[in-house]
Amino acid sequence: MNPKTSGRSFIWRAASLALLAAAILAVCFPLYWLLITSVKFRADQMTFPPVWIPARWTLGSFHEAFVVKGFGAYFVNSLVYAGCSTFLSVALGSLAGYSLARFKFPGQLEPKISFWILSTRMFPPVVSLIPLYFLIRKINLLDTPAALIALYAVFNLPFVVWMTRSFFKEIPVDLEEAAMVDGLTRFQAFGRVTLRLAAPGLAATAILCFIASFNEFIFALTLTTLKAVTLPVGIAGFVTQYKVMWGEMAAAGLVAAVPVVVFSLLAGRHMVKGLTMGAVKG
Repeated sequence: MNPKTSGRSFIWRAASLALLAAAILAVCFPLYWLLITSVKFRADQMTFPPVWIPARWTLGSFHEAFVVKGFGAYFVNSLVYAGCSTFLSVALGSLAGYSLARFKFPGQLEPKISFWILSTRMFPPVVSLIPLYFLIRKINLLDTPAALIALYAVFNLPFVVWMTRSFFKEIPVDLEEAAMVDGLTRFQAFGRVTLRLAAPGLAATAILCFIASFNEFIFALTLTTLKAVTLPVGIAGFVTQYKVMWGEMAAAGLVAAVPVVVFSLLAGRHMVKGLTMGAVKG
């Protein structure tokens, strides 16, 4: 082997490993800092230079956050709202995406409808915050789970429709026609054949919808006060007029990361395949 080629190959591998190590450090360090801050005593949380490995540990921040402050209720609220809104948006959006992918529209109407659906994601949701607030107050749904679940589902729906439309276009229509020849209705063929083949794409879409709903802050802050407070709003409540409860905030943030990580790991084997299903046809 040529010494120059061997040297370049070694340098390339070393540079790649260094970049990989830097990326892993950038991703893992915030989680590590949350962990050690959540188990530090209050006197050790703001010391300088910072304590990287605490010599003494405490679970007082977790007790303060979940037992005294009732953070567990906010955690359950976010799980329920994100789960229900994800189910609704994927269920309704997959039907709409299937219709756009399979049924014929007069003229060039289908691309226009698809682009119109996608265009609703182009403006920031905060633009609709004030009119939505007055509308929800008018129908007496302020500070209720129904309001947030419906809003999260509606704002995720265009994304689901656009994604599932691409996924269904990847699946040959001959498979559905063969199932209908065997006696299935179109809806049965959709459920038993098409949905199963599109499962990786649906899983990837559901993960992204769940994360977006679970982390949403602006609408939850504006439309809730006491009964339907979500996890991000509860964490923001640890910043008070007189102090910042760093330990409680770190403990809550650490627990808040668990559902998203677990949900992503459970559906992770579908994630990459699902995100590349509609990459060729669209």
